[in-house]
Amino acid sequence: MKSVEFGDLSIVPDLSTGFVDPFSAIPTISFICDIVDAESKRPFPRDPRNIARKAEAHLKKTGIADLSLWGPEFEYYIFDEVLVDTSYLSFGFEIVPCEGETKGSFGLKTAGGYHALPPEDKLSGIRDRTVALLEEAGIRVHYHHHEVGGHGQVEIEIAFAPLTRMGDIAMMVKYFARMTANEAGRIATFMPKPIHNEAGNGMHFHQHLFKQGKPVFYSKTGYAGLSKTALSYIAGLLAHAPALLAITNPSTNSYKRLVPGFEAPVNCFFSLGNRSAAIRIPKYASSPEAKRMEFRPPDATGNIYLSMAAQLLAGIDGIRRRLDPTEMGFGPFDVNVFEMPREERGRIKALPGSLADALRALEEDHAFLLEGGVFDESMIEDWIKLKYDRDVWPVRNRTHPLEVQLYLDC
Repeated sequence: MKSVEFGDLSIVPDLSTGFVDPFSAIPTISFICDIVDAESKRPFPRDPRNIARKAEAHLKKTGIADLSLWGPEFEYYIFDEVLVDTSYLSFGFEIVPCEGETKGSFGLKTAGGYHALPPEDKLSGIRDRTVALLEEAGIRVHYHHHEVGGHGQVEIEIAFAPLTRMGDIAMMVKYFARMTANEAGRIATFMPKPIHNEAGNGMHFHQHLFKQGKPVFYSKTGYAGLSKTALSYIAGLLAHAPALLAITNPSTNSYKRLVPGFEAPVNCFFSLGNRSAAIRIPKYASSPEAKRMEFRPPDATGNIYLSMAAQLLAGIDGIRRRLDPTEMGFGPFDVNVFEMPREERGRIKALPGSLADALRALEEDHAFLLEGGVFDESMIEDWIKLKYDRDVWPVRNRTHPLEVQLYLDC
């Protein structure tokens, strides 16, 4: 993301982010760093952390709010071992799970692990240690539990924080999760869909706005307790969702997760408590200060700073244009959309079915990302090219093992 002839960059520690690294063999303090030009020391425009700060500054300049609070859900799998072979004559992988039903074993059934208890839940100790270390490092944790995936899926949910700070926290959560699993001789992965036909790993983003300490998203009389501002924010997210996914879901594997049947959204609509909706309004968050919405399509392959900045800009665009999600056909649909009549369901806008589809949507719809100078046109162009060159074409052009099984005898 920087040309060879102008390649000198430096990283500068942000001293406010320091924490004692519990995984270092000798006493070590680790920091989140900013990327700067080596000579001028000015922030590197494409540093994701710099983009996150610019998004927060842009929100304040609009006058809509002066604070956005974020709460991503961290879902991941823990495996005993993963074996991979990508040579030109052999291509495949094998996952050795640490729990769940396997040949000759007793354990959790696939898709049967939600809030499981030991001894079927073999990962409670790893989660306990991960959370304890995070709290020692200053990260407040709401809770942790076994997720629905029966072969070792877990979740950690942490306290809300402002956008840039939440990006820093997310970097720490992923680092602590991986390192704690590694200490136990296991592998932690946030990959969206590591196991076929089992629950995938999402990163649902809970988010809401405040102005001078007062909640912007709450209304006593609005649908699900939401203000008109909140509904316009939702409309902005859904209107730009196809383009957003090129940033929040930037892997080919992301779209293996976004399929029907696994509480993963495939359509652009919002709803109260409906886990198949792209935007869910949590029923339990009923007080003015807690009233928020949850954008469910993203996953952890997205750069956390860019993902949140892009979502915020989409929401701001919806507010500034006073978009109405109902008038735009985005709901609310408080029913199982898969049981709706086909003609009625066909009117609901679909999310992209592949990374290539999302990148094409981003090519056509990215003006909202340029507002306030948060992103720039050339970066978006380079991002699209990078994703095609490093993700889309290598996966598209590689023979899949299932294709060999299907077509070898043709």
